[in-house]
Amino acid sequence: MSVVHHITDTARWVAVFRADESERPDALFHDPYARKLAGETGERIAQAIGFSRKNSWSFVARTCLLDALVREHVAMGCDMVINLAAGLDTRPYRMELPQSLKWVEVDYAAMIDYKQSVLNGERPSCILKSIAMDLSDRKARLELLERLNQEARQILVITEGLMIYLTAPEAAALATDLAAQSSLYRWAFDLASPMLLTMIQQEMGSHMKEAHIEFKFAPEEGEAFFEAHGWKWITSNSMLKTAATLNRLTDELKSFAASPEPPGPPRNFPWSGVCLFERNAWKG
Repeated sequence: MSVVHHITDTARWVAVFRADESERPDALFHDPYARKLAGETGERIAQAIGFSRKNSWSFVARTCLLDALVREHVAMGCDMVINLAAGLDTRPYRMELPQSLKWVEVDYAAMIDYKQSVLNGERPSCILKSIAMDLSDRKARLELLERLNQEARQILVITEGLMIYLTAPEAAALATDLAAQSSLYRWAFDLASPMLLTMIQQEMGSHMKEAHIEFKFAPEEGEAFFEAHGWKWITSNSMLKTAATLNRLTDELKSFAASPEPPGPPRNFPWSGVCLFERNAWKG
């Protein structure tokens, strides 16, 4: 029987790995809310899907890489962060951010209501706005982006853990809609190679069937996929290499990580990384 019943359950699942890292004596980040947000549902999923538990280093690396990008862009003058499909992300609460920074998180109403009920009484460090929306509704999504575009000067968008669930046309439409916004300068997200997608489908796909969730997106052309939709690639940081640097790999994986990764695209390798793209040159 599947332990995942709705795509929002995946946010509770990922929160378990943030909680595990936060409770280490040598923690790389501290998310004091993650364990409570994960709840019994998150723990049950993490226990059932052994592949994800074995590779929890990838979630830790992704969190660290995106934390670093947020800090970098805030220091560069970013005045708004838009987190699409934000799930149970707690960066506005756990990170030191400027009080003037506008942080907009968008997700299903049930996800936002759940997170707010758990974090009731907690205060974010910046100006936080939570917007309930089904992001597959392109008309509503575009209207929201156009409205937010008028409220900031330089915007960073994050789509953490989202892209792999999209089809190629859906990813192209999202990229196009984001690129149409004049104040939206940069976009950060995690991307998988086709070989890793196949591995994930084989190892975890059966757990998602009941919720009708599929792992779909890993373009053969890699980062170049987004160039046709208004985005210029800046950097990609391997999760494996990052986890090795952070000392979060098993001995077996350490030796694997020591080998050079084949260049991409296409990457004939189970690669994943955090990618950063630019629409216009950052003003600074």
